[in-house]
Amino acid sequence: METFDYVIVGAGFAGAVSAERLAAKGHRVLVLDKRPHIAGNAYDRLDDHGILIHPYGPHIFHTNGKRIFEYLSRFTHWRFYEHRVLSQVNGDLYPIPINRTTINKLYRLDLSEAGVEQYLQGVREERKPVRTSEDVVLSSVGRDLCEKFFRNYTRKQWDLDLSELAAGVAARIPTRCNDDDRYFADDFQFMPAQGYTKLFERVLDSPRITVRTATDFFDVREELDYGHLVFTGPIDRYFDYCYGKLPYRSLRFAYQHYHDTEFVQPVGTINFPNDFDHTRTTEVKHLTGQKHRGTSLVVEYPCAEGDPYYPIPTESNAELYRRYRELAGEQTDVTFVGRLAQYKYYNMDQVVGAALAAFDRERS
Repeated sequence: METFDYVIVGAGFAGAVSAERLAAKGHRVLVLDKRPHIAGNAYDRLDDHGILIHPYGPHIFHTNGKRIFEYLSRFTHWRFYEHRVLSQVNGDLYPIPINRTTINKLYRLDLSEAGVEQYLQGVREERKPVRTSEDVVLSSVGRDLCEKFFRNYTRKQWDLDLSELAAGVAARIPTRCNDDDRYFADDFQFMPAQGYTKLFERVLDSPRITVRTATDFFDVREELDYGHLVFTGPIDRYFDYCYGKLPYRSLRFAYQHYHDTEFVQPVGTINFPNDFDHTRTTEVKHLTGQKHRGTSLVVEYPCAEGDPYYPIPTESNAELYRRYRELAGEQTDVTFVGRLAQYKYYNMDQVVGAALAAFDRERS
C-alpha cells in the first residue's frame, strides 16, 4: 500500500490547485477523480470534427483577482477574450446585460446615458428589504424588462420563479446605462491559449503528484494510506446524505456542427429567455479563437437529474447546507473546498481563490 501525505478527491480547479500547492511544499499527493479525465467541468477536447469544445458547457475565465490570474499564468499562456451575449426577445437580439443599446432598440428610443438612467428610475419598483432575485430585478429594471429578459429564463434555468430564488443569483448580472456590451467587467478576461485541459496537465505536472482518474474515492478509501483528505466533491455525499440530499440543477448538452461555415452566431452566446426548452446556445470558436473551416454550437438544456452543476440558492437549502457544514467543522483530518464541498455558486476564479486560501495556512 502506497502512503501519501494527502489524498485529494476531485481533479477540477479546487483539487488541482490544492494538489499543486501541497506538492510545492514537499508533500506526496494522490489526486482521484471518478471521471475518466482531469479538469472537472472545465475539461475541453476536440470533437469529431476537430473543433475544441467544452463538453460540460462553456467556461469563460474572468477575474478581478490579480493574484489568481498571476498564479494561473504560471501554467498557461492566455488569449484575450471579452465575452458578449445577446438575448432573443420577440424574434430580435438585444445585448445582455441590459444597457443603453438594449433599451433604445427595444423601445425605439434615442436616449443618452443620462436619459437611460432617468428612464430606469421611472420604471424601477422599490423593494425593501431586498430578499429575492425578483426584488433585485424589479428594483433594477422594472417589470417589463423583468418579464422580457429574466423571469422565464430563470424559470427554465432553476425551475423556480424569481421570487423563490435568493437575491444573490440576479445580483450577479449588472444593469448599464452606457453601451458597454461585455458580459463581464472584470480586470482580467482571458481564455487559456491551448485550452483548459492543457492548463490542468501543467498544474498537476509534479513528481510528487499521482493522478488516478476513473476512480471513485468511496470505492477505494479503505485501500488508501494517507494523513489528510482534501474533499472537493458534494459535501452531502461525504456524510452519506445523513440529513438528506442537497438539491442541484443539472444540464444536458446537445451539439450541432456546421460544415464550411466559419461562424453562425454574431457573438459567443445567445440566450433564449422566452422561446424553446433550451436556455442558450454557445459557439465555442468565439471563445477559443480556433481557426477551422467549420463550427460547432452547444445547446444547453437545464434539467433536474444529472451531474450536480448549480447549487440551488434557497433559504431551506442554505439551512440544510449549514447542518452539513457543522459536521464538516468537526473533521480534523479533512478539508472541504470548492463549489460542491462548500455548496456555493462559485465562478472558476473564486474556486481557485478558495483553494489558494485554504492552503496558504497549510503547515509544511
